[in-house]
Amino acid sequence: MARTSVQNELQLYLREIKEERLLTPDEEKELGWRIINDECLNSKDRMIKANLRLVISISKNYAHRGLPLSDLIEEGNIGLIKAVEGFDPAQGARFSTYASWWIKQAIKRTLINAVQPIHIPAYMVELIARWKHTNRKLEESLGRQPTLQELATAMGLPVKKLLIVRRAVKAYHAPSQSPTGEDGEGADLADIFEDTRNRAPEHDIERKEDFSTILKLLDSIDERDARVLRLRFGLEGKEPLTLKQIGVEVGLTRERVRQIEVEALKKLQLQLTDAKPSRFFRENMPVESTEKPRPGRKRKQAPDA
Repeated sequence: MARTSVQNELQLYLREIKEERLLTPDEEKELGWRIINDECLNSKDRMIKANLRLVISISKNYAHRGLPLSDLIEEGNIGLIKAVEGFDPAQGARFSTYASWWIKQAIKRTLINAVQPIHIPAYMVELIARWKHTNRKLEESLGRQPTLQELATAMGLPVKKLLIVRRAVKAYHAPSQSPTGEDGEGADLADIFEDTRNRAPEHDIERKEDFSTILKLLDSIDERDARVLRLRFGLEGKEPLTLKQIGVEVGLTRERVRQIEVEALKKLQLQLTDAKPSRFFRENMPVESTEKPRPGRKRKQAPDA
């Protein structure tokens, strides 16, 4: 009975927010400036209500990971409120792009807290993240799903140990992390089981600064290249797309999309004022398709953010 009541309340909520009119880019900027200047409390409410559907869309991508959709939406709304309070129209980005980051962080944080009673050793968190990262890169370079042996060789691990990692992934209900998933992408287990115990406080600040810098730099490159990166890294208020999905979206072949991604990331890196690549690019720079994993060589992969 209680479950039915929650479902009914959720359906009612979804119907109500559909009645809210979406904002135009100009309206977003106008409301953004009003919020910055503390001109009107109604401006903040209007911005929040107009973007509640964005929270629903993102929350659905994190369903079936241990928390009900209603809880995810509630946490996502908290992230939306923070985004409204921190939005700067002068940066030139659409609010939905900016808000998506905050919404995802709020949802991921509550998922992490929800599973804290389950002990995940730090080494296993790293191995799971490396497994996901390596699987995706090998799939792109080989043009097919890698075998378990190929994954083990690329990671410098015995097959027996890799089987343990794969079982850990499946145990926590993340089937898209398995080599059978398309492009090895989907549910980001590394985000859910993030090892926060030794993370420095400035980590989150770095991520926010990286994100703001990326949004600015995307406006300085070719529009097509920028769109490919936005789709690839989930900067348009949606989950990241695979190369094949992006190809369908923009009318290009999978290989051409991969080339554009590599070239565009290099262009952005050249414009970074920091001497070292930002954390965002360090963790997401694609592997060239001509690069072959060397047998027996252990590679240290950075976990996906």
